[in-house]
Amino acid sequence: MENKDLVLDTMRKAGKPVSAGDVAKLAGIEKADVDKVFAALKKEGAIVSPVRCKWEPAK
Repeated sequence: MENKDLVLDTMRKAGKPVSAGDVAKLAGIEKADVDKVFAALKKEGAIVSPVRCKWEPAK
C-alpha cells in the first residue's frame, strides 16, 4: 500500500483528528514519512485541520 493510502486509511480508522505522531504510531511508519505525506495531502486539499496540529480527511 502506498504511504498516502496508508496515512488516509489510518486517519479514517482513528475517527478523530490526529497528529503526525499519532499516525506514525498507528500505521507503524516513520514520522518523517508521515510529515511528507501530510504536506502532499495538504496541497491536494485531501486533509483539513479542525484543531491546531491535528488533521483529519476532508469530507
